[in-house]
Amino acid sequence: MDALRRSGSWMRPHVRLRRTLFFGLTLLTAGCASALLLDVLQADSLSGIELVGLLLFFALFAWIASAFWTAIAGFAISLVGGDPAAVQVGEVAGRPLRTRTAVAMPVYNEDPRRVAAGLEAIWCSLARESQRGAFDFFILSDTRDPGIAAEEEAMWQRFVARHRAAGRVFYRRRRDRSDHKAGNIADFVRRWGAGYDYMIVLDADSIMSGSALVTLARVMDAHPEIGILQSLPLPVGRETLFARLLQFGARLQSPMLASGLAFWQLGESNYWGHNAILRLQAFARHCTLPHLPGKPPLGGEILSHDFVEAAFMRRAGYEVRQLPELIGSWEEMPANLIDYAARDRRWTQGNLQHARLLGFPGLHPLSRVHFLTGILSYVSSLMWLALLLVSSLVSAIETTKKPQYFLPGPHTLPQWPQMRAGETAVLFALTLAVLLLPKILGTLLTLRDRHLRRQFGGAARLCLSLLVEQFFSVLLAPSMMLFHSTFVAQTLLGKAVSWNPQDRSNRGVTLREAFRRQKWHLAFGLAWGAIMLRVAPHFFWWLTPVLVGLVCGVGLSAWTSRTSAGRIARRWGLLLIPEETAPPRELTALRDRRLAYSSGISGDPAAARRRPSAAARRASRFRDAWYRRA
Repeated sequence: MDALRRSGSWMRPHVRLRRTLFFGLTLLTAGCASALLLDVLQADSLSGIELVGLLLFFALFAWIASAFWTAIAGFAISLVGGDPAAVQVGEVAGRPLRTRTAVAMPVYNEDPRRVAAGLEAIWCSLARESQRGAFDFFILSDTRDPGIAAEEEAMWQRFVARHRAAGRVFYRRRRDRSDHKAGNIADFVRRWGAGYDYMIVLDADSIMSGSALVTLARVMDAHPEIGILQSLPLPVGRETLFARLLQFGARLQSPMLASGLAFWQLGESNYWGHNAILRLQAFARHCTLPHLPGKPPLGGEILSHDFVEAAFMRRAGYEVRQLPELIGSWEEMPANLIDYAARDRRWTQGNLQHARLLGFPGLHPLSRVHFLTGILSYVSSLMWLALLLVSSLVSAIETTKKPQYFLPGPHTLPQWPQMRAGETAVLFALTLAVLLLPKILGTLLTLRDRHLRRQFGGAARLCLSLLVEQFFSVLLAPSMMLFHSTFVAQTLLGKAVSWNPQDRSNRGVTLREAFRRQKWHLAFGLAWGAIMLRVAPHFFWWLTPVLVGLVCGVGLSAWTSRTSAGRIARRWGLLLIPEETAPPRELTALRDRRLAYSSGISGDPAAARRRPSAAARRASRFRDAWYRRA
């Protein structure tokens, strides 16, 4: 607590005002919506199951209202040109660096060609900066396959020889692979951390420009109170329709939402585990992760380490800040729904573990809020499912209930069933506004910027792309709801997750694989729809978006995983993002180097794309084995 007072950010009146406004408006919005629903439900008396549904509705509406008001804050900041309380990047421009920074890239059974291409794109971008000598690079391998590890080491040796980077680029493979990525980073900090002031953590699919790396270090030099500075990594580089949908939605909204988060979080922001810079000595001293008592999944090593490290850094008196306006930070994402859900399985367990940390002493209240929001990001799916099932049950009960016009007692007039059509319409409109307005605001910010609007394909294609993205979001959401609900249930029932390597290719999904992973979604959707059509046909039509998504989920997962579908969208000018219509030099270099590394294997780029390297094939087999066991 003394450290928090020394930092002083929690004491400033404008901080309290911002957070009072944000949390007050969030709860007020949820309260108003719940009051409307209560009025509708009380029209013909409120049953116990309806009360359960009302409580679920309030919690879920508060969840979506928080995103709504974050978007409003980000939209306002973008309109006025910036937040005066945020870190000002322009103030550190040209500042010489007197510190040293380690750029650490943990890898785990990755395709060495992708690692080499990304590393080279970053290195060559940094080489154009005058402060390039302040940075060293570390490839931190936890790879288990000896063949892949041999290619990693050979890749590193070739890289060092080609760029004359001896003493600047290092490779280390751990023998003791305990604690996964967090243990990999901790091992680096113990061995080499004392030689550096800062550490920039990258994932194997991260790309950062040299300018962004230097800017992060300059900001840390100028602000000794900051312990962690998180950039905004934008998703790029995927060709499947599924990935293009996510890339478009994130590119359209993420800058605005990140500005909104920075508005009310300020020095109590969060850390996402990559594309961020950390003050090394403070990190080494204060961010050691505990092992939770008990066995996995809720005990043992902490899987989602980033939130915990941010909370411990803040507890030590250092600020954790976001830098959403920084240009030059990118990442790649899973190319299909199945791999996207497989990654979320580990994140579900990691975030549910944070419930064990809510009572840790000395944490800032906002750090506890971050833990809670991480938990709710997955538990909310189970809550949505419960709310839909409760609504279905209430509708079924109301359908079978016979109206009672004359109540017991001295009543001379009949009691007619009451309808609240006006309140129902207002509640429906309010829900749509809270859900859709953030996307509309992100679109408006893009439309007002002529240069950015052109990079999204123009006003007409941008608006059509928004409709396409929203259409598929509605269809894919029910499958993700059931995936997350299943993951939460498995974790609470004691089933621990395996640490699966990620597939970072444009992998397509066959109908057979999609059916194997989603057959219970299909069966559940068919049974649910049949029951509601039989007992409550009027409510069945309200459920159709959910039911269609579940029934068509297998086909959607397979079709949206195709690169051909993504390329058709691009050919039509849909779901474009600025990073592909006006690609930065680093992303162009990444693409060219990946092609060059492929060509170096067979001499023919097209043939190289058809025939991956031996290490890539081994990595793919390793991942497939993990998927079969998951």
